[in-house]
Amino acid sequence: MSARILSISTGRVVPLVLPNPHKGSQKTTRSAIVKSPVSSLQDPQSIVCQTMGLEGDQQANHSVHGGRDKAVYCYPAEHYPFWKGALKTTEDKLVRLDQHGAFGENLTIEGLTEEQVYIGDVWQIEEVQLEIKAPREPCFKFNALMGDRLAGKKMFAEGLSGWYLSVLSPGVLRAGDQIKVISGTREKSIAEVFKDLGRKTV
Repeated sequence: MSARILSISTGRVVPLVLPNPHKGSQKTTRSAIVKSPVSSLQDPQSIVCQTMGLEGDQQANHSVHGGRDKAVYCYPAEHYPFWKGALKTTEDKLVRLDQHGAFGENLTIEGLTEEQVYIGDVWQIEEVQLEIKAPREPCFKFNALMGDRLAGKKMFAEGLSGWYLSVLSPGVLRAGDQIKVISGTREKSIAEVFKDLGRKTV
């Protein structure tokens, strides 16, 4: 199966409610991890992809998401069925998994997973060129988004990280666009790098 973009999602910086063990109290943090589709197979709108990310997308903390090396976050649709069965969360949170962008990703794709994607590979998508940079490292914001305090550990255990890309050549992206892979040195896959990160966090 060839790889393609299923949907493109963006989000704005808003307060994110954090789980709190003390009833009656509530903490929030600023985050743009909540994304919603702006281009889908049913409505393939054109979205401008710039050097620092997608038009209309924001990031609250550029040390973990954003900037040139983490301009775009990609997640395989193949992982969605696992999470629907693995999350210990509310029905409201599970309903969100019926919509792409649920993991905070900008690009929801099919046809490629962490074992097949290598650091330094370049994707040619029409006139846009994206370079694979690094796996996503889950944090407390991911746990809050999923409504499961163990979500990050589950991501590490299963190797379902997704990955960040930099934008080498800006242009326009649409849902349905095919992804052509231009292989780099292929020294380490995203799966291998993420596994190493998991060992360091344990």
